[in-house]
Amino acid sequence: MFVDFTPNSSGSWHELACQSEAGMKKSDIAKHLARQSGVTEAEAADRLDRVVHEIVSNLRSGKSASLPGLGRFRSGAGGKVRFEREGGNRRG
Repeated sequence: MFVDFTPNSSGSWHELACQSEAGMKKSDIAKHLARQSGVTEAEAADRLDRVVHEIVSNLRSGKSASLPGLGRFRSGAGGKVRFEREGGNRRG
């Protein structure tokens, strides 16, 4: 998985790309979260937005952001962000 956040000319940040091997969209993730947690899709999407906001806030301030059991986002050179899976970048 990779996420690429880069600053635009006004200094604000835009998500340029977010792709995963599964090819899931935000709405797909929200549907899955809603089914698993027993909340509405709208509430699941709101929770997902809050998690993403927290990750982006941490990265902007130079901190890493963890997803327990999955891995960690780290900011790098040129505004690039890497996701490092727990236990290495193994597939499958």
